[in-house]
Amino acid sequence: MKVEMLTGSALSDALDDIARLRIAVFRDWPYLYQGTMEYERTYLQAYEISEKAIALAVYDGDWLIGASTGAPLSEHAEDFAEAFDGTLFDIDTIFYCGESVLLPRYRGRGIGHQFFDAREDYARGMGFEKICFAGVVRPPDHPLKPPAYRALEPFWKKRGYARLPGVVAHFKWQDVDQTAETAKPLQMWMRDL
Repeated sequence: MKVEMLTGSALSDALDDIARLRIAVFRDWPYLYQGTMEYERTYLQAYEISEKAIALAVYDGDWLIGASTGAPLSEHAEDFAEAFDGTLFDIDTIFYCGESVLLPRYRGRGIGHQFFDAREDYARGMGFEKICFAGVVRPPDHPLKPPAYRALEPFWKKRGYARLPGVVAHFKWQDVDQTAETAKPLQMWMRDL
């Protein structure tokens, strides 16, 4: 397996593969995302526009099996920046960690830590003071929640991230068991760099 940091045109060239991977991985709990390439192209456009956006791509041979993205919060989807309205945080000093997607059979090998390490190092090197991400909030009794689901909160806390009370984004997508898009709450987590 090899890990590559993608920026600029290399990032743009990989976006369709990242989109397909997002559709496959986010179909599972807790996102339950019924993705389309059209939706993905619109969403991922922020990474193409931003000169400071990155993606970490993990390949098994030539096959993309994992990806993790990041961009300045002020240059990402407005829904995430709006979650900080009314707070004392300066969004121009915050780097946003977008999605981390990894095919299930490759999990548990430390790749998640590599994703965070690389984005944190990159953001620190670019002069950002803080780094954040958003995690979808689902009811604990949701009928599609797998019985053996292992929550990610302990992993995030171990890496020094803390939940930001009251800082919640709302983002629309269609769930796999629904016929239309609905807004989902996404709790923001952050740490200092």
